[in-house]
Amino acid sequence: MNIVLQAAPQAGGGNFLFIIIMFVIMFVFMIFPSMRRQKQEKKFYNALKKGDKVIMKSGLHGRIAELNDTSIVIETLSGKLKFERSAVSMDYSRKLTNE
Repeated sequence: MNIVLQAAPQAGGGNFLFIIIMFVIMFVFMIFPSMRRQKQEKKFYNALKKGDKVIMKSGLHGRIAELNDTSIVIETLSGKLKFERSAVSMDYSRKLTNE
C-alpha cells in the first residue's frame, strides 16, 4: 500500500492581505476626512466671538450676543434665543462672513 501525503493548500494569506487593503482604503476615504472635518468644526466653534453674524443649522440668522463653553445666545429681530454651540452651521456662517 502506497500512501501519498500531500501538503494542505495554504489558505488565508491572500485573504489577510485583502482585509488589510480594505481597511486602509476605508480609513483613507471615510475615517480620515471625518476626523479632519471634526477638527475644522472645533476650531470654528472656538473662534466664535461676541458680535459675529451666524446662521444656525435650522436656518435662523442672527448675531452672537453672549457665549459660554457650551451654549450661545443669538440676537435676532424678534429677540434673544439660546442654543448649543454645535447648532451653529459652520458652512453657512462661513459663506455669510465671506460675502
